[in-house]
Amino acid sequence: MKNDQLKQLEQIIHAEIEQKNRVFDYWQTYSDFTNWQFWLVVALFAIPLVLLILFIDRRRVFLLGFYGYSVHVFFGYTDIIGVDRGIWQYPYKLFAFLPSSFTLDASLVPVIYMLYYQYLLNRGKNYYLWMLPLCFLLAFFMKPLMVGIGLFHFHEKENFLILFAGYVFTALIAKWLTDLFVFLSKSTKWSLNRK
Repeated sequence: MKNDQLKQLEQIIHAEIEQKNRVFDYWQTYSDFTNWQFWLVVALFAIPLVLLILFIDRRRVFLLGFYGYSVHVFFGYTDIIGVDRGIWQYPYKLFAFLPSSFTLDASLVPVIYMLYYQYLLNRGKNYYLWMLPLCFLLAFFMKPLMVGIGLFHFHEKENFLILFAGYVFTALIAKWLTDLFVFLSKSTKWSLNRK
């Protein structure tokens, strides 16, 4: 590595450490366990997981689990990009050291998608057609509600259409990835049975 490159890298690391310290100080002041918003964030994390354990179709648990994990990953990436680019922010978080909302990325949104996907599978509904209303509700109802109670904040002008696009992107990628792995699983079984 060149000296100029190393120097710039060290400056970036130093600035990131300072920023993380500021974020932690903010979290301790406004978002720790002494605030009601923190407990709401905890509930939004825990309750969906309890509901998932109670209502997941055990016969399809691996399919639904893989799908939910895919939602978690791609919604998390989308959320991190939004936070990192300064488009939106979460004033109250479960963990200060994570850049986005662990509550939404790891529990609330994946569980909503999983249980809805289970509902669509059980009723034989068209996934692509029926996911649009869910994405619409999440982007244009849930997020404005979160803005209203202070759990979500746009840096500049509110743009719920970007959020809708993110929810649709997540729904598409999670479905395509799940379908790909189901196909690969079936084709592997087929080729193993032929031998």
